[in-house]
Amino acid sequence: MSRIDFSYFPGCSQTGSAEEFGLSTEAVCAALGIDLEELPDWSCCGASSAHMTNDLLSIALPGRDLALAKKIGKDLLVVCAACYSRMKVAQNRILSDEALAAEVEAAVGMDPRFTGRIRHLLDVVANDIGMRDIKKWLRADLAGLKAVPYYGCLLVRPPEVCCCDSVENPTDLDRFLKGLGVEVRPWSFKTDCCGGSLSLSRTDIVENLVNRLYVQAEHAGANCIVTACPMCAANLEMRQQPGKFTFTVVHRMPVLYFTELLGLAMGLDAQSWFKSHLISPLPLLKQLDLVN
Repeated sequence: MSRIDFSYFPGCSQTGSAEEFGLSTEAVCAALGIDLEELPDWSCCGASSAHMTNDLLSIALPGRDLALAKKIGKDLLVVCAACYSRMKVAQNRILSDEALAAEVEAAVGMDPRFTGRIRHLLDVVANDIGMRDIKKWLRADLAGLKAVPYYGCLLVRPPEVCCCDSVENPTDLDRFLKGLGVEVRPWSFKTDCCGGSLSLSRTDIVENLVNRLYVQAEHAGANCIVTACPMCAANLEMRQQPGKFTFTVVHRMPVLYFTELLGLAMGLDAQSWFKSHLISPLPLLKQLDLVN
């Protein structure tokens, strides 16, 4: 397979709270021959809060990164679902509204009219490379893992700009996991909201939403949840503890990034990623003899 070349927006989470997502992304891309040129001097895209406080700011923040991508001239790869959504929305609005594009250009001092494609890594892996070719790199079968794929909101909405094949029942992550030997458990909550950035301001809402997701994952017979969104992962790991709200059950089901499982199946050194999780997946993986 020929190498694929992208400019790359890491995003804040992948260099901090979701470092395991960023490290596993870079490792699997290097192994698969996906060349990443990190945007120089990239800045926060404003995910979670900017679009709720100031409309121009919500476009100018990702617009600055789009301007950097325009200078490089390659398609742009993004892995955080929230960053991906903000980049896609900003590009759509900038290219369809010349007055807004001019405002953003004045604010950031660069031309934000990026016309290249903005891609999510899951889309690239599942649809450009394809599982048939990816299987050539696999060194381990992940049999024993029973996963529910959790897309969350931002990979599929708004549907006119996002990447998946269906708003209500996307299949890219399902097909990807099956290709790694994971048993994908059917459930009806793959695109339900986890509460997103309400985690701090309305913890009660997030705890209720997260608890419902865990209960339904358990009813589906899963032993792990797999996602592509660092905010979803953070909420699922942090907000499933019993508290003062409406539930008392402690759920210890691990939450994994799809890139971590790909790295594990490819025989990469994945254990350092797993140690970063608040709910460690290592007991489950050791029980299934997937790690030592």
